[in-house]
Amino acid sequence: MVIGTVLPDLVKNAHKDWNFYPQKSEALFLADKSLNSILIGWKRHLEVDILFHSSDFFNRHTAQLKQTILPILKDSPVRPSFLAHIGVELLLDHLLVINRKIEINSFYDHLSNVDDSKLDLFLTKCDAVETGHFFKFFNGFKSSRYLLSYQKLENISYALQRICMRLWVHPFNEKTLALLTEQLEFYKETLAKDYLEIFDEISLKLH
Repeated sequence: MVIGTVLPDLVKNAHKDWNFYPQKSEALFLADKSLNSILIGWKRHLEVDILFHSSDFFNRHTAQLKQTILPILKDSPVRPSFLAHIGVELLLDHLLVINRKIEINSFYDHLSNVDDSKLDLFLTKCDAVETGHFFKFFNGFKSSRYLLSYQKLENISYALQRICMRLWVHPFNEKTLALLTEQLEFYKETLAKDYLEIFDEISLKLH
């Protein structure tokens, strides 16, 4: 189930042209306990996404962060609303990590215990082809323990730059990247005051 909760993001990072909707063909997965568990995690991811992105918390903090970073983007092609959207999400990750609200090593232990043959079967039932590329990405993701890098705020800026590079060739120069880290550090103090509220709110609404 843990791999299911992060699989939608892993799939898009490994293959930007993969678009799967297993929740629309649940019968394909119900007979196998492992496949059904992955599907449950997948559906939980989608449900949390909807609740989070429609929340007052998300809209409020995205608007506030957008105004915070707006002055530093005058020489950048990056849309401030896009950067604020992703920025709020990664700042939440950062706060969870530094305040030890999640156990990163336990998370990666769960991923290491995934039966790759079951995961491959799940992807195949989603009409995935050439799953070898996905597993190369997945194994790299596990071995790098990338979430540990989220302890440092400059790595959040770097991650934002990498995401923006998918849409813009040169999203930031070095000066803008340094200023972005400064603004994220500044806004982190605002977000830290109530960031746990959104997790409590979503937990109460999950089915």
